Amino acid sequence: MDIPTQDNAQTLAKGALRLPKSERLRHRTLVNRLFEKGEAVYAYPLRLVYSVMSDEEVRSLFKTALPSDIDRVQFMITVPKKKQRHAVDRVLVRRRIKEAYRLKRLPLRDAVRKVGDKYLMLAFIYQSDKILDYAGIEQRMQKLLTKLQSQLFPTPSEEA
Repeated sequence: MDIPTQDNAQTLAKGALRLPKSERLRHRTLVNRLFEKGEAVYAYPLRLVYSVMSDEEVRSLFKTALPSDIDRVQFMITVPKKKQRHAVDRVLVRRRIKEAYRLKRLPLRDAVRKVGDKYLMLAFIYQSDKILDYAGIEQRMQKLLTKLQSQLFPTPSEEA
């Protein structure tokens, strides 16, 4: 049983930090489109390939209706076998990236949802042969997501 504390009162709504299946990028057509026409942002050892698509663009990629399990922001994580030879290392890095993204994604997700008619596809690629600790990955993730948000949704002071 949870005892209400001041810390609990200041946390987000229940379930806000969950990472639902609908946010995973897993449709082949969307992944192909992302890597064909996506742009990249770097914060070594992470590389972020992203693509912004309109509602019509996404619908045109599917033969039938748009699947209901597609969220406005979708992501995938890739850890190349060439950089991390052992599967346990790839899984460890993937878990660290996923956790950092899960905790840091809310401002970007909310900004995309405010726009309403856009879809954002993200691919995080780990590019180092050394395994970074969680704090390092989290710091790079924050840097990447802030860069991306400033590119996609510039504030009036940044435009001038």
